Amino acid sequence: MSASTPQHIPLAERLRPKTLSEVVGQQHLLGDGMALRLAFESGQPHSCIFWGPPGTGKTTIARLMADAFEAQFITISAVLGGVKDIREAVEKAQLAQQQGRRTLVFVDEVHRFNKSQQDAFLPHVESGLFTFIGATTENPSFEVNSALLSRAAVYVLNALTADDLKQIVALAQAHQALPAIESIAIERLVAYADGDARRLLNTLETLAVAATQEKRAEITDVWLLKVLGERMRRYDKGGEQFYDTISALHKSVRGSDPDAALYWLVRMLDGGADPRYMARRLIRMANEDIGLADPRALRLALDAAEVYERLGTPEGELALAECVVYLAVAPKSNAVYKAFNQVKAFVKQDGTRPVPMHLRNAPTRLMKQLDYGKGYRYAHDEADGFAAGERYLPDGMAEPGFYQPVERGLEIKIADKLRSLKARNDQAR
Repeated sequence: MSASTPQHIPLAERLRPKTLSEVVGQQHLLGDGMALRLAFESGQPHSCIFWGPPGTGKTTIARLMADAFEAQFITISAVLGGVKDIREAVEKAQLAQQQGRRTLVFVDEVHRFNKSQQDAFLPHVESGLFTFIGATTENPSFEVNSALLSRAAVYVLNALTADDLKQIVALAQAHQALPAIESIAIERLVAYADGDARRLLNTLETLAVAATQEKRAEITDVWLLKVLGERMRRYDKGGEQFYDTISALHKSVRGSDPDAALYWLVRMLDGGADPRYMARRLIRMANEDIGLADPRALRLALDAAEVYERLGTPEGELALAECVVYLAVAPKSNAVYKAFNQVKAFVKQDGTRPVPMHLRNAPTRLMKQLDYGKGYRYAHDEADGFAAGERYLPDGMAEPGFYQPVERGLEIKIADKLRSLKARNDQAR
């Protein structure tokens, strides 16, 4: 990094890699022989979606891809942009095409675009007018239209490891003449960054400015805490890392220990964890470990998150405490969680089976003539609202039994109901 680099430019931007070899982390994609590395080396750009947490290199890799293929790089923020920005990108791409130049359109937070906005890219991706790259922190399977998703390769970026973040600290010190940093302070910075390079570099920049003002030769752990406050404290005092502590909370809830669950919750909050993040974790626990054994748990977790949004800290944290106790003492079931994962694995390897004719919708006369919906039995017209013997799976597919309710909580009654329905189906078939 040259000494003439304007200092008003954020440190994260000044240290942004200029070549693929300078990218820290993501070696499962960028290492020799890995998928994304091969894509760069192919000489032919392709549309793709980068899915991963904040600060893991999504924007950087997209820019490097544009550089590698000597393409015009157009950025659209799905948070701030709209159809007007898409039209402008198309016009710029058309002009570049006339000049014999490629265009790469990068859409940050692509999951924030609605269906019609995402669909607006399709004809131009198909025509080859530009290469589309979307970046998202959300699962693209749920947040990106299937049509667009089918035309883009999905690359999963991982949160940076502690070693990756320490390497970035060293790079920042080498290129930006930062003060020396005490080793324990580096450990604390890495824990606080939580896999996010941008958060790490922004924090380093704040420290560098403060150190310059005070003419400090070293950033010590004590001074770091003084400057940045309680949010920089570790989530524990004994050496465990952030995810170890959240794991302890999750396992305490799963193990039905309300005291331990409260303890780990308070440890997280006391250590500076974002209560909104904690609320999201509680919602996940309600889904993953309680499920239909007590459906009220999910509603309570959502309510706790809403209460915190309205009251904030510290009053809103009591709602999180009430929620974590309820989750801990609630009956547990991961039956739906297991079934969902089994179905995902099955569908991924099984291929696309056609929908049986009697289950198809028939909104037009032609479809009715083609027997769409023929023979379908309307369950509400059947005894007890159940069409005994009817099949709803694809033809030729055996009954898989993915969902197996446990003998706890509401799922006891669900299991009884399913056994009764199965007996009626067996009798009718």
